Amino acid sequence: MVDGKTILIAHLGYPTATFKAPMIFNPYFEKAGINAAVMTMGVKAEDYEALFRPLFRLTNIRGALITMPHKVTTAALLDEVSTAVKVAGSCNAILRRADGTLLGDMFDGEGFVRAIKRKGFKPAGKRVLVVGSGGVGSAIAASFAETGVACIGLFDVNCGSMTALSQRLRTHYPKIETKTGSNDPAGYDVVVNATPLGMIARDPMPMDVSRIAATTLVGDVVMKQEMTAFLSAAKAKGCPVQVGIEMLFEQIPAYLEFFGFPTTTPDELRALAKITY
Repeated sequence: MVDGKTILIAHLGYPTATFKAPMIFNPYFEKAGINAAVMTMGVKAEDYEALFRPLFRLTNIRGALITMPHKVTTAALLDEVSTAVKVAGSCNAILRRADGTLLGDMFDGEGFVRAIKRKGFKPAGKRVLVVGSGGVGSAIAASFAETGVACIGLFDVNCGSMTALSQRLRTHYPKIETKTGSNDPAGYDVVVNATPLGMIARDPMPMDVSRIAATTLVGDVVMKQEMTAFLSAAKAKGCPVQVGIEMLFEQIPAYLEFFGFPTTTPDELRALAKITY
């Protein structure tokens, strides 16, 4: 139940049909007796900046979750940001502090890396290809860099965003080899689709699956369905795969801490979640 004392967490993005966070957060809040709710709010890109500051004048809003297409835009609209935001160049969580100032952080990459570590994969020294240099792809690349991987390959049809991410990685992690301009997955230990490709059935593959080794861990960030065509093709080759929703389950405990709520485990969240596709 939402009542006059409910603390709101806005979930900002567009389109909203694929949003999964409310179906994980809200069952947990109910079970834990926390009077809070994650509220889906669809905002188109052209309206976002005008709505942004007025939204946080609401007296019962604690913060916001940010998703496509606003993660990169958000990073420049805040009073203070974490190091993760500076490296990723994007933001997916906002905390409204007691004085009204807005603090931004980024948990997408942390969630993705926590999920592969839970599978027993050790990223240090490995070669990683991230296709997509937008908000989520930049965050994933930054979190892999933090683990001490040997090489990060970057590809995006937007050369500007790909080059800018490469430069930020080289600034903060000069010992890691950074490659740009190719989505050829051959020779990589991990490959990640961090683009929206896969949300629509007729979408092309983000990379040539025939070039992926059977030992390569293949991940996707698309959450519209659990198994995208890309993941299904990789799994058919024998590759270990990571579905998009795993990234979300792994980062929600960190979100809860960020917003000042009692935290929990990914396993409890999975047991309570009411995910639909």
